[in-house]
Amino acid sequence: MRVANYYNNNDLRIEERATPKIASGELLIRVEASGICGTDVLEWYRQDKTPLILGHEIAGEITEVGSGLTQYKKGQRVSASHHVPCGKCRYCLSGHATVCDTLRQTHFDPGGFAEFVRLPAINVELGGVYPLPDNLPYDEATFIEPLACALRGQKLAKMSKGKSVLVLGCGVAGILHVQLSRLNGASLIVATDIVDYRLKLAKQLGADATINVKREDLPKRLGELNKARGADLVIVATGAESANMAALQSVERGGCVFFFAATAKGLTIPLSINDTFWRNEITLSSSYAATPQEHLAARDLIHRHKIRVKEMITHSFGLDKIQQGFQLVTKAKESMKVIVNPQK
Repeated sequence: MRVANYYNNNDLRIEERATPKIASGELLIRVEASGICGTDVLEWYRQDKTPLILGHEIAGEITEVGSGLTQYKKGQRVSASHHVPCGKCRYCLSGHATVCDTLRQTHFDPGGFAEFVRLPAINVELGGVYPLPDNLPYDEATFIEPLACALRGQKLAKMSKGKSVLVLGCGVAGILHVQLSRLNGASLIVATDIVDYRLKLAKQLGADATINVKREDLPKRLGELNKARGADLVIVATGAESANMAALQSVERGGCVFFFAATAKGLTIPLSINDTFWRNEITLSSSYAATPQEHLAARDLIHRHKIRVKEMITHSFGLDKIQQGFQLVTKAKESMKVIVNPQK
């Protein structure tokens, strides 16, 4: 089979390797679509593990079913999780399943930027397979994983009806958070970015107002939009240092700053203990990944068109053109979701 082997953002090589052989309890999936995630282009996060085959936002068709599995069949359309929690450890039982040791050790073989993926028995056993409705296109199904992560994020950030929300960064994650905030009953949604193309799409998909932070003063404009108050929930959906700093200056007393995006390696930001915590009762929160239950919830939201993802797909490439896709995601200009179709 063909795979796209990642060495760095400017060096992805199409190579041949044997199609994985499955064992009892495993599945072989023919990958029809695989989304390029922002973390896929986070070079510092990958550099010690290269070369490797990335791709975790997949959708495809089961082509082989291991012995002992009766609930799956050849030809079935599915999405799947590359990471799954055990459901039994102290982290899982305390509501923090996505920091479970099992979740951090499970993975696809080899990765979604390949023609086929072997799903290990532990992934299957722990619920990491999600049957797809016949009328849910594969490209749209690649949003299940990122939307599941956003669902978990808003739950941990205690998003609720009536809150004002500021989303910093209008990439895929940011716009999914815009849509979820609308679905969760936000009273006001303001989105920021430095690219007008992305701000336009954020407005189209649910933001009440947008701010280009290259041209406008964020605290001043937010105050004008929100009755001289900061936002009850600030979602940081970009790794930019300036955005992480701005988040602390834009949150309302008693509000929450939710750090959703990875940053440059080693990034730190100064905090005023008095102003951030003691005087203003600000909560700082974060999340990582998602559980199988959140994947199923995300699938259903996409299928029912409660979250609009079709409009977010701007580019798709066959596996041999994956380098172009990585360049688009790295530049983060006039593109949004970039999909790789390994069978083309």
